Amino acid sequence: MVYRRGMTHHTLDARHLLCPLPVIRTQNRMKTLNKGDVLVVTCTDPGAVNDIPMWCRINGHTVIGTATTNNEIMITIRSE
Repeated sequence: MVYRRGMTHHTLDARHLLCPLPVIRTQNRMKTLNKGDVLVVTCTDPGAVNDIPMWCRINGHTVIGTATTNNEIMITIRSE
């Protein structure tokens, strides 16, 4: 992953939350970030792998990557 200079890296633990809470928590956290900041959302709800990227497209943020490890989904988003 390539990060731009000057950006801040943030995390959000949305594990064990069911839809729509991972998206709502992501939305709330993104409101606190500066343009260019990166947020890694960790969740266990399988629907989040589609719901969070869809929310990002609608709201103009960029999904940098998605990974799944040990039933945990990590979605990396750049605030735009």
